[in-house]
Amino acid sequence: MDIDSEEWAARLRENRAEKDRFFAEHRQSPIPPDERDDFDGLSYFDPDPKYRVEATVTVHDTPESVDLETSDDRTVRYLHVATLSFDLDGETRTLHAFRQAADESRTLFVPIRDKTTGQQTYDGGRYMELEPDRDLSDGDEITLDFNLAYSPFCAYSDTFSCPLPPESNWLDTAVTAGERID
Repeated sequence: MDIDSEEWAARLRENRAEKDRFFAEHRQSPIPPDERDDFDGLSYFDPDPKYRVEATVTVHDTPESVDLETSDDRTVRYLHVATLSFDLDGETRTLHAFRQAADESRTLFVPIRDKTTGQQTYDGGRYMELEPDRDLSDGDEITLDFNLAYSPFCAYSDTFSCPLPPESNWLDTAVTAGERID
């Protein structure tokens, strides 16, 4: 998919600035209230179009139930609704896409770990959410933009419980895109 790199990077930077404002000011921010005055924005890798890839979708008509472990040692049940196949760093890779059973939306939840996890990025992994504009079918393509990978709220406060990426979503490469830790 051809995109205007400069326009895409400008939109990405504006989305990041908007998120920083939310984290600094909103009452639902995961940043504890007593730390918000010192909050000067999240850390991000520079926008990199290399980490914006097209993935081929395999839809699971009868999704398998999967219990994902959480940051507070519980489990939460998700449905493995699709598998995404894509090329990154010269190899074909796959990620599982999930949806909670009660979720009627088309949103796909894609938690990931990679070689940056625990070093340059949050040790509990990062998330991506994909918002297809229609129901997906086998063979459809969807854009995976790792520049949008973000740390879950539990990275900022222990009051949140966050699903951890299952081993099926551990990438054996460094994805230097999206949110990072200092």
